[in-house]
Amino acid sequence: MKEEKIQSILILLGSFFMVGFCLLPFIYMLVTSFSSSPDYLSSKVSFGFTFNNYRSVLGTDSLHFMQYLRNSLLISAISAFFCVFIASLGAYSITRLNLPHKMGFLFFILAISMFPQVCLISYLFKLMTSLGWINTYFALILPYIAWILPLCLWILASYFAQIPAELDKAALIDGCTPWQVLYKIILPVSRPGIFSTALLAFIFAFNEFLFSLILTSDHNARTIPVGIALFQGLHGEIPWGNIMAASIIAVIPILLIIIMFQKNIIQGLTRGAVKG
Repeated sequence: MKEEKIQSILILLGSFFMVGFCLLPFIYMLVTSFSSSPDYLSSKVSFGFTFNNYRSVLGTDSLHFMQYLRNSLLISAISAFFCVFIASLGAYSITRLNLPHKMGFLFFILAISMFPQVCLISYLFKLMTSLGWINTYFALILPYIAWILPLCLWILASYFAQIPAELDKAALIDGCTPWQVLYKIILPVSRPGIFSTALLAFIFAFNEFLFSLILTSDHNARTIPVGIALFQGLHGEIPWGNIMAASIIAVIPILLIIIMFQKNIIQGLTRGAVKG
């Protein structure tokens, strides 16, 4: 009994340590966003509570913060939708159709996705310039789809593989075509996995920095990670209070989505990881 208590205490302490370790940067960011002195940790500066940083971020037109946020939400949502749509078709083909070298194709897609972004950005910039797409949504949506698609394909292929093939056979016997099997049987059953994949794709696109930095030139298409990073150039110094306030606001949409749909996310990811 004594060993069980010690084990429980150690697990509890370890859990608190991990939670504190993960939340510490966010807490520091939150406190700094409400501080009137970003260097309040210095022994000569006292902490002063203020909402001025949030007022500045939301009320200063030259920062274009709300435009950056809208761009990020739209580009990420469109990219996630097309990634899941294409990955669903690919995963269905790999798991249900009798195609040669299916696993080789999957590993080929995985190998391509391992190329770092910086190796491709110069060629991508030339391509987007020749198409006249620099500083447009298309310049970001297409690279985001290509960048995130391998992840979506692997997750959905793993999830679709756990759905019993007997459902397909029963639907085909009832007169369904392969397309009807996909959108009447496979997709409804796979809804948790599809939702989890879409959310991950959205987060990946929302947090992307390099493509947005190189392929956009102003607030018309620039996303929020680059917009926040360029606050320094707008002010001539590093406005840590404004940067932290903008970062807190940018985190809120993702945080709300995760809190609202955490059960679906866990169910979607865990079911595709085990057989049952």
